[in-house]
Amino acid sequence: MATGTSAPVHHPLAVVGAGLGGLVAARVLHVHGIEAAVYEREPSATARPQGGMLDIHEESGQAALRAAGLHEEFRAIIHAGGEEVRVLDPDGTVRFKDTEESGRPEVDRNDLRRILLDSLPEGTVRWGAKVTGARSLGDGRHEVTLADGTAFTTDVLIGADGAWSRIRPLLSAAVPAYTGVSFVETDLHEAATRHPATAELLGGGMTFALADGKGLLTHREADGSIHAYVALQVPEDWLPGLDFTDPESVKAVLLARFEGWDERLRALIADTDGAPVPRPIHALPVGHRWAHTPGVTLLGDAAHLMSPFAGEGANAALQDGAELATALAAHRDSPGAGLLAYEQALFPRAEATAAQSARGQTLLFGPAAADQLVALMTGQDL
Repeated sequence: MATGTSAPVHHPLAVVGAGLGGLVAARVLHVHGIEAAVYEREPSATARPQGGMLDIHEESGQAALRAAGLHEEFRAIIHAGGEEVRVLDPDGTVRFKDTEESGRPEVDRNDLRRILLDSLPEGTVRWGAKVTGARSLGDGRHEVTLADGTAFTTDVLIGADGAWSRIRPLLSAAVPAYTGVSFVETDLHEAATRHPATAELLGGGMTFALADGKGLLTHREADGSIHAYVALQVPEDWLPGLDFTDPESVKAVLLARFEGWDERLRALIADTDGAPVPRPIHALPVGHRWAHTPGVTLLGDAAHLMSPFAGEGANAALQDGAELATALAAHRDSPGAGLLAYEQALFPRAEATAAQSARGQTLLFGPAAADQLVALMTGQDL
Protein backbone atom coordinates (compact mmCIF):
# COMPACT_ATOMS: atom_id res chain seq x y z
CA MET A 1 0.00 0.00 0.00
CA ALA A 2 1.11 3.55 -0.67
CA THR A 3 2.58 5.93 1.89
CA GLY A 4 3.17 9.65 1.72
CA THR A 5 3.11 10.94 -1.84
CA SER A 6 4.15 7.68 -3.51
CA ALA A 7 1.90 6.28 -6.20
CA PRO A 8 -0.80 3.86 -5.05
CA VAL A 9 -0.07 0.16 -5.51
CA HIS A 10 -1.83 -1.33 -8.54
CA HIS A 11 -3.65 -4.68 -8.73
CA PRO A 12 -4.97 -6.12 -11.99
CA LEU A 13 -7.89 -7.49 -9.94
CA ALA A 14 -9.00 -6.54 -6.44
CA VAL A 15 -11.78 -7.81 -4.18
CA VAL A 16 -13.11 -5.65 -1.36
CA GLY A 17 -14.45 -7.86 1.42
CA ALA A 18 -13.31 -11.25 2.76
CA GLY A 19 -16.73 -12.74 3.42
CA LEU A 20 -17.77 -16.03 1.85
CA GLY A 21 -18.53 -14.53 -1.57
CA GLY A 22 -15.29 -12.56 -1.86
CA LEU A 23 -13.20 -15.49 -0.69
CA VAL A 24 -14.76 -18.04 -3.03
CA ALA A 25 -14.26 -15.60 -5.91
CA ALA A 26 -10.57 -15.29 -5.01
CA ARG A 27 -10.27 -19.08 -4.67
CA VAL A 28 -11.90 -19.88 -8.03
CA LEU A 29 -9.73 -17.24 -9.69
CA HIS A 30 -6.67 -18.88 -8.08
CA VAL A 31 -7.78 -22.27 -9.41
CA HIS A 32 -7.73 -20.69 -12.88
CA GLY A 33 -4.31 -19.13 -12.33
CA ILE A 34 -5.56 -15.57 -11.80
CA GLU A 35 -4.26 -13.61 -8.83
CA ALA A 36 -6.62 -11.48 -6.75
CA ALA A 37 -5.84 -9.08 -3.94
CA VAL A 38 -8.50 -9.17 -1.19
CA TYR A 39 -8.92 -6.17 1.14
CA GLU A 40 -10.72 -6.73 4.44
CA ARG A 41 -11.44 -4.22 7.21
CA GLU A 42 -11.24 -6.76 10.05
CA PRO A 43 -7.80 -6.94 11.66
CA SER A 44 -7.47 -10.72 11.36
CA ALA A 45 -9.29 -13.89 10.38
CA THR A 46 -10.26 -14.52 14.00
CA ALA A 47 -11.18 -10.96 14.99
CA ARG A 48 -14.82 -11.88 15.60
CA PRO A 49 -17.17 -14.86 15.22
CA GLN A 50 -18.64 -14.95 11.72
CA GLY A 51 -22.15 -16.09 12.66
CA GLY A 52 -23.91 -19.39 13.14
CA MET A 53 -24.99 -22.34 11.04
CA LEU A 54 -25.61 -22.30 7.30
CA ASP A 55 -27.50 -24.79 5.17
CA ILE A 56 -25.52 -25.11 1.95
CA HIS A 57 -27.65 -25.84 -1.10
CA GLU A 58 -26.58 -28.30 -3.79
CA GLU A 59 -27.44 -26.06 -6.75
CA SER A 60 -25.77 -22.89 -5.44
CA GLY A 61 -23.43 -23.01 -2.44
CA GLN A 62 -22.24 -26.55 -3.06
CA ALA A 63 -21.82 -25.90 -6.77
CA ALA A 64 -19.60 -22.95 -5.87
CA LEU A 65 -17.48 -25.08 -3.56
CA ARG A 66 -17.10 -27.68 -6.30
CA ALA A 67 -15.88 -24.95 -8.65
CA ALA A 68 -13.41 -23.95 -5.93
CA GLY A 69 -12.16 -27.53 -5.61
CA LEU A 70 -13.21 -27.61 -1.96
CA HIS A 71 -16.22 -29.90 -1.87
CA GLU A 72 -14.43 -32.66 0.04
CA GLU A 73 -13.26 -30.17 2.66
CA PHE A 74 -16.86 -28.97 2.90
CA ARG A 75 -18.13 -32.52 3.44
CA ALA A 76 -15.73 -32.89 6.35
CA ILE A 77 -17.30 -30.02 8.34
CA ILE A 78 -20.97 -31.00 7.94
CA HIS A 79 -22.90 -30.97 11.22
CA ALA A 80 -24.49 -34.42 11.39
CA GLY A 81 -28.20 -34.16 12.21
CA GLY A 82 -28.24 -30.45 11.58
CA GLU A 83 -30.83 -30.72 8.81
CA GLU A 84 -33.60 -31.54 11.29
CA VAL A 85 -36.44 -28.99 11.22
CA ARG A 86 -39.17 -28.44 13.80
CA VAL A 87 -42.12 -26.07 13.95
CA LEU A 88 -43.57 -25.30 17.39
CA ASP A 89 -46.53 -23.50 18.84
CA PRO A 90 -45.90 -21.00 21.66
CA ASP A 91 -47.05 -23.58 24.21
CA GLY A 92 -44.30 -25.95 23.11
CA THR A 93 -46.47 -28.27 21.01
CA VAL A 94 -44.39 -29.76 18.19
CA ARG A 95 -46.45 -29.13 15.05
CA PHE A 96 -43.95 -30.54 12.57
CA LYS A 97 -40.70 -32.49 12.73
CA ASP A 98 -38.55 -33.66 9.84
CA THR A 99 -35.28 -35.49 10.43
CA GLU A 100 -34.70 -36.51 6.81
CA GLU A 101 -31.65 -35.27 4.96
CA SER A 102 -32.68 -32.60 2.48
CA GLY A 103 -29.52 -32.20 0.43
CA ARG A 104 -28.86 -28.95 2.28
CA PRO A 105 -26.38 -29.96 5.00
CA GLU A 106 -25.57 -27.58 7.84
CA VAL A 107 -22.09 -26.24 8.47
CA ASP A 108 -20.65 -23.61 10.79
CA ARG A 109 -19.95 -20.38 8.92
CA ASN A 110 -16.65 -20.01 10.78
CA ASP A 111 -15.50 -23.44 9.58
CA LEU A 112 -16.49 -22.68 6.00
CA ARG A 113 -14.66 -19.37 6.03
CA ARG A 114 -11.56 -21.09 7.46
CA ILE A 115 -11.56 -23.61 4.60
CA LEU A 116 -11.74 -20.81 2.06
CA LEU A 117 -8.99 -18.79 3.73
CA ASP A 118 -6.70 -21.80 4.02
CA SER A 119 -7.12 -22.47 0.30
CA LEU A 120 -5.68 -19.10 -0.73
CA PRO A 121 -2.00 -18.25 -1.17
CA GLU A 122 -0.32 -16.55 1.77
CA GLY A 123 -0.84 -12.79 1.68
CA THR A 124 -3.91 -12.83 -0.56
CA VAL A 125 -6.00 -11.13 2.13
CA ARG A 126 -4.86 -7.71 3.33
CA TRP A 127 -6.26 -7.50 6.87
CA GLY A 128 -7.05 -4.25 8.67
CA ALA A 129 -7.74 -2.48 5.37
CA LYS A 130 -10.95 -0.53 5.83
CA VAL A 131 -12.19 0.95 2.56
CA THR A 132 -13.59 4.47 2.84
CA GLY A 133 -14.40 5.20 -0.79
CA ALA A 134 -13.76 4.51 -4.45
CA ARG A 135 -13.69 6.55 -7.64
CA SER A 136 -13.42 5.92 -11.34
CA LEU A 137 -10.17 6.83 -13.09
CA GLY A 138 -11.66 6.21 -16.53
CA ASP A 139 -11.13 3.34 -18.97
CA GLY A 140 -12.48 0.87 -16.40
CA ARG A 141 -9.78 1.57 -13.81
CA HIS A 142 -10.65 2.58 -10.25
CA GLU A 143 -8.92 3.98 -7.21
CA VAL A 144 -9.92 2.72 -3.76
CA THR A 145 -9.02 4.71 -0.64
CA LEU A 146 -8.45 3.24 2.82
CA ALA A 147 -8.97 4.59 6.33
CA ASP A 148 -5.21 4.80 6.95
CA GLY A 149 -4.85 7.32 4.14
CA THR A 150 -3.40 4.92 1.59
CA ALA A 151 -4.97 3.84 -1.69
CA PHE A 152 -4.72 1.28 -4.44
CA THR A 153 -5.78 1.16 -8.06
CA THR A 154 -7.18 -1.74 -10.01
CA ASP A 155 -8.30 -2.77 -13.48
CA VAL A 156 -11.13 -4.97 -12.15
CA LEU A 157 -12.84 -4.06 -8.87
CA ILE A 158 -15.19 -6.51 -7.15
CA GLY A 159 -17.36 -5.13 -4.36
CA ALA A 160 -17.95 -7.99 -1.93
CA ASP A 161 -18.19 -5.71 1.07
CA GLY A 162 -21.64 -6.45 2.37
CA ALA A 163 -24.80 -4.57 3.16
CA TRP A 164 -23.25 -1.13 3.52
CA SER A 165 -20.86 -1.48 0.61
CA ARG A 166 -18.46 1.34 -0.18
CA ILE A 167 -18.18 0.08 -3.75
CA ARG A 168 -21.93 0.01 -4.52
CA PRO A 169 -22.17 3.83 -5.00
CA LEU A 170 -20.01 3.47 -8.12
CA LEU A 171 -22.91 1.58 -9.68
CA SER A 172 -26.14 2.31 -7.82
CA ALA A 173 -27.76 4.85 -5.54
CA ALA A 174 -29.75 2.11 -3.77
CA VAL A 175 -29.32 1.70 -0.03
CA PRO A 176 -30.70 -1.04 2.24
CA ALA A 177 -34.07 -0.34 3.86
CA TYR A 178 -35.39 -1.69 7.15
CA THR A 179 -37.69 -4.65 6.55
CA GLY A 180 -39.89 -4.17 9.61
CA VAL A 181 -38.35 -7.13 11.48
CA SER A 182 -35.59 -7.05 14.07
CA PHE A 183 -33.62 -9.87 15.66
CA VAL A 184 -32.00 -10.08 19.06
CA GLU A 185 -29.47 -12.91 19.08
CA THR A 186 -28.92 -15.08 22.16
CA ASP A 187 -27.01 -18.28 23.01
CA LEU A 188 -27.36 -21.21 25.36
CA HIS A 189 -24.00 -22.94 25.74
CA GLU A 190 -23.66 -26.66 26.50
CA ALA A 191 -27.39 -26.91 25.96
CA ALA A 192 -27.82 -30.66 26.49
CA THR A 193 -26.31 -30.56 29.98
CA ARG A 194 -27.08 -27.03 31.17
CA HIS A 195 -30.51 -26.58 29.54
CA PRO A 196 -31.73 -30.13 28.87
CA ALA A 197 -35.47 -29.37 28.70
CA THR A 198 -34.98 -26.64 26.10
CA ALA A 199 -32.48 -28.74 24.16
CA GLU A 200 -34.85 -31.69 24.02
CA LEU A 201 -37.73 -29.52 22.84
CA LEU A 202 -35.73 -27.87 20.07
CA GLY A 203 -33.95 -30.94 18.70
CA GLY A 204 -30.73 -31.14 16.73
CA GLY A 205 -31.29 -28.73 13.87
CA MET A 206 -33.42 -25.64 13.24
CA THR A 207 -36.66 -24.78 15.02
CA PHE A 208 -39.32 -22.18 14.30
CA ALA A 209 -41.68 -21.12 17.11
CA LEU A 210 -44.07 -18.56 15.62
CA ALA A 211 -47.18 -16.57 16.53
CA ASP A 212 -48.61 -13.05 16.44
CA GLY A 213 -45.92 -11.39 14.34
CA LYS A 214 -43.01 -12.66 16.40
CA GLY A 215 -40.96 -15.79 16.78
CA LEU A 216 -38.06 -17.68 18.28
CA LEU A 217 -35.85 -19.16 15.56
CA THR A 218 -33.04 -21.45 16.67
CA HIS A 219 -30.10 -23.44 15.35
CA ARG A 220 -28.29 -26.20 17.21
CA GLU A 221 -24.62 -25.40 16.70
CA ALA A 222 -21.94 -27.98 15.98
CA ASP A 223 -20.48 -27.43 19.48
CA GLY A 224 -23.81 -28.31 21.13
CA SER A 225 -24.89 -24.76 21.89
CA ILE A 226 -28.21 -23.28 20.80
CA HIS A 227 -28.11 -20.01 18.86
CA ALA A 228 -31.42 -18.17 18.90
CA TYR A 229 -32.90 -15.28 16.97
CA VAL A 230 -35.60 -13.51 18.95
CA ALA A 231 -37.60 -12.06 16.07
CA LEU A 232 -40.09 -9.21 16.34
CA GLN A 233 -42.07 -7.02 13.99
CA VAL A 234 -41.23 -3.62 15.45
CA PRO A 235 -40.63 -0.06 14.21
CA GLU A 236 -37.12 0.80 13.08
CA ASP A 237 -36.47 2.91 16.19
CA TRP A 238 -37.55 0.18 18.65
CA LEU A 239 -34.30 -1.77 18.82
CA PRO A 240 -32.06 1.32 19.19
CA GLY A 241 -34.33 2.35 22.08
CA LEU A 242 -33.17 -0.62 24.16
CA ASP A 243 -30.11 -0.31 26.39
CA PHE A 244 -27.86 -3.18 25.32
CA THR A 245 -25.25 -2.09 27.88
CA ASP A 246 -27.79 -3.39 30.44
CA PRO A 247 -28.53 -6.97 29.30
CA GLU A 248 -30.99 -7.63 32.13
CA SER A 249 -33.19 -4.74 31.04
CA VAL A 250 -33.17 -6.03 27.46
CA LYS A 251 -34.11 -9.52 28.62
CA ALA A 252 -36.97 -8.11 30.67
CA VAL A 253 -38.36 -6.25 27.67
CA LEU A 254 -38.09 -9.32 25.45
CA LEU A 255 -39.62 -11.65 28.02
CA ALA A 256 -42.60 -9.33 28.28
CA ARG A 257 -43.09 -9.73 24.53
CA PHE A 258 -43.19 -13.51 24.97
CA GLU A 259 -45.43 -13.56 28.03
CA GLY A 260 -47.38 -16.84 28.19
CA TRP A 261 -44.99 -18.78 25.95
CA ASP A 262 -43.62 -22.11 27.17
CA GLU A 263 -40.86 -21.63 29.74
CA ARG A 264 -38.54 -23.88 27.75
CA LEU A 265 -38.78 -21.34 24.93
CA ARG A 266 -38.56 -18.31 27.19
CA ALA A 267 -35.31 -19.78 28.54
CA LEU A 268 -33.71 -18.76 25.24
CA ILE A 269 -34.05 -15.21 26.51
CA ALA A 270 -33.98 -15.57 30.30
CA ASP A 271 -30.95 -17.87 30.48
CA THR A 272 -28.87 -16.57 27.61
CA ASP A 273 -25.11 -16.84 28.03
CA GLY A 274 -23.53 -13.49 27.33
CA ALA A 275 -25.19 -10.26 26.33
CA PRO A 276 -28.04 -10.23 23.78
CA VAL A 277 -26.98 -8.83 20.39
CA PRO A 278 -29.25 -6.50 18.36
CA ARG A 279 -29.67 -7.27 14.65
CA PRO A 280 -32.12 -5.15 12.63
CA ILE A 281 -32.95 -6.77 9.29
CA HIS A 282 -32.41 -4.69 6.15
CA ALA A 283 -32.78 -5.47 2.46
CA LEU A 284 -32.10 -3.89 -0.92
CA PRO A 285 -35.09 -3.56 -3.27
CA VAL A 286 -36.12 -6.83 -4.89
CA GLY A 287 -34.78 -6.73 -8.44
CA HIS A 288 -31.88 -4.37 -7.62
CA ARG A 289 -29.62 -4.04 -10.64
CA TRP A 290 -27.34 -1.50 -12.26
CA ALA A 291 -26.15 -0.42 -15.67
CA HIS A 292 -23.03 -2.28 -16.72
CA THR A 293 -20.02 -0.16 -15.85
CA PRO A 294 -16.54 -1.06 -17.10
CA GLY A 295 -14.14 -2.48 -14.54
CA VAL A 296 -16.44 -2.89 -11.53
CA THR A 297 -19.19 -5.14 -10.25
CA LEU A 298 -20.79 -6.39 -7.02
CA LEU A 299 -21.57 -9.72 -5.42
CA GLY A 300 -23.37 -11.05 -2.34
CA ASP A 301 -25.04 -8.61 0.03
CA ALA A 302 -23.42 -5.68 -1.75
CA ALA A 303 -25.41 -6.65 -4.83
CA HIS A 304 -28.67 -8.05 -3.44
CA LEU A 305 -28.96 -7.83 0.34
CA MET A 306 -32.07 -9.78 1.29
CA SER A 307 -33.81 -10.87 4.47
CA PRO A 308 -32.71 -14.28 5.83
CA PHE A 309 -36.15 -15.87 5.57
CA ALA A 310 -35.40 -18.21 2.69
CA GLY A 311 -31.93 -19.32 3.77
CA GLU A 312 -30.48 -18.03 0.50
CA GLY A 313 -28.11 -15.18 1.40
CA ALA A 314 -24.88 -17.11 1.96
CA ASN A 315 -25.66 -19.54 -0.84
CA ALA A 316 -26.29 -16.67 -3.24
CA ALA A 317 -23.00 -15.02 -2.25
CA LEU A 318 -21.07 -18.25 -2.81
CA GLN A 319 -22.76 -18.75 -6.19
CA ASP A 320 -22.06 -15.13 -7.15
CA GLY A 321 -18.38 -15.43 -6.29
CA ALA A 322 -17.86 -18.68 -8.18
CA GLU A 323 -19.84 -17.60 -11.25
CA LEU A 324 -18.10 -14.22 -11.43
CA ALA A 325 -14.65 -15.79 -11.15
CA THR A 326 -15.53 -18.44 -13.75
CA ALA A 327 -16.78 -15.76 -16.14
CA LEU A 328 -13.59 -13.71 -15.71
CA ALA A 329 -11.48 -16.82 -16.30
CA ALA A 330 -13.45 -17.59 -19.46
CA HIS A 331 -12.83 -14.03 -20.71
CA ARG A 332 -9.37 -13.41 -19.31
CA ASP A 333 -8.38 -11.32 -22.32
CA SER A 334 -11.56 -9.25 -22.05
CA PRO A 335 -12.60 -8.83 -18.40
CA GLY A 336 -15.37 -6.47 -19.43
CA ALA A 337 -17.04 -9.30 -21.31
CA GLY A 338 -16.66 -11.49 -18.23
CA LEU A 339 -18.30 -8.92 -15.98
CA LEU A 340 -21.15 -8.44 -18.44
CA ALA A 341 -21.78 -12.18 -18.74
CA TYR A 342 -21.82 -12.50 -14.95
CA GLU A 343 -24.26 -9.62 -14.49
CA GLN A 344 -26.64 -10.86 -17.17
CA ALA A 345 -26.97 -14.16 -15.30
CA LEU A 346 -26.91 -12.56 -11.85
CA PHE A 347 -29.79 -10.10 -12.15
CA PRO A 348 -32.71 -12.47 -12.85
CA ARG A 349 -31.34 -15.08 -10.43
CA ALA A 350 -30.89 -12.57 -7.62
CA GLU A 351 -34.33 -11.07 -8.22
CA ALA A 352 -36.00 -14.47 -7.88
CA THR A 353 -34.06 -15.27 -4.70
CA ALA A 354 -34.77 -11.89 -3.10
CA ALA A 355 -38.47 -12.24 -3.92
CA GLN A 356 -38.47 -15.67 -2.29
CA SER A 357 -36.86 -14.19 0.83
CA ALA A 358 -39.44 -11.41 0.98
CA ARG A 359 -42.26 -13.96 0.67
CA GLY A 360 -40.67 -15.97 3.47
CA GLN A 361 -40.77 -12.95 5.76
CA THR A 362 -44.44 -12.36 4.96
CA LEU A 363 -45.23 -15.99 5.73
CA LEU A 364 -43.27 -16.21 9.00
CA PHE A 365 -44.68 -13.04 10.47
CA GLY A 366 -48.16 -13.09 8.99
CA PRO A 367 -51.43 -14.56 10.26
CA ALA A 368 -51.37 -18.25 11.24
CA ALA A 369 -47.62 -18.37 10.58
CA ALA A 370 -47.09 -21.83 12.07
CA ASP A 371 -49.99 -23.24 10.01
CA GLN A 372 -48.60 -21.64 6.87
CA LEU A 373 -45.07 -22.91 7.51
CA VAL A 374 -46.26 -26.47 8.19
CA ALA A 375 -48.32 -26.35 5.00
CA LEU A 376 -45.30 -25.18 3.04
CA MET A 377 -43.06 -27.89 4.45
CA THR A 378 -45.60 -30.64 3.80
CA GLY A 379 -46.37 -29.56 0.25
CA GLN A 380 -49.90 -28.34 0.91
CA ASP A 381 -51.50 -25.51 -1.04
CA LEU A 382 -51.11 -22.16 0.69
